[in-house]
Amino acid sequence: MSGWLATACLVVTVALYFAMKRVHRQYKRVWLSPMIVVPAILICALLITHIPYVTYASRSHWLSWMLGPATVAFAIPIYDYRDTIRRHWLPLVVGVCVGMTVAVVSSVALARLMHLPETLERSLAVRSISTPFAMIAAPELGGAADLAAVFVVVTGVCGMMLGEWLLAFLPVRSSLARGALFGAGAHAAGTATAHGRSVDEGVVSSLTMIVAGVLMVIIAPLLAQIL
Repeated sequence: MSGWLATACLVVTVALYFAMKRVHRQYKRVWLSPMIVVPAILICALLITHIPYVTYASRSHWLSWMLGPATVAFAIPIYDYRDTIRRHWLPLVVGVCVGMTVAVVSSVALARLMHLPETLERSLAVRSISTPFAMIAAPELGGAADLAAVFVVVTGVCGMMLGEWLLAFLPVRSSLARGALFGAGAHAAGTATAHGRSVDEGVVSSLTMIVAGVLMVIIAPLLAQIL
């Protein structure tokens, strides 16, 4: 019985995503994004029907696994625009380092200010990199991969929703700067938004997201000792 129920959950998840993707493509409203609407509907449905998360995840876990290949696929436009990246490598590297530093320091400081458990603090530290990298880095820091994934999704959705609003007020004209903002602040969700705005923004956002993720995985053991 649980197997059929888990399969039904998977089918509903995929169907909801494609349905909301069509709606979002037609109406272009941030709050209609599949990343916002679909999780909200699924959470409500699981709570109402009392379906355990373990049952839901038993068939749907491969959707999370696909984030890895999807992240790697962002390397294709980066390769196509490698000349642009070569010309602006220094500000991009500086931007990634500054963005990561601010994200980690602010997350840890806020967690300690609120006296959160150490596991939550360490999981929050990786909230500003994409999910595949966060799920690898979090255990190295002493956090939980599942919690890190949740924090990453929340950060991405918030960054995606607030990113365009901020750009309407901030005097940011460079497509490189706008792309870096989405990639560093909202990783995969922001990169999807950046690709919808322009090719240049999408490429820079992809690069920023990937470099930040790789760098976090590399420095995670050292960062664990510092924290």
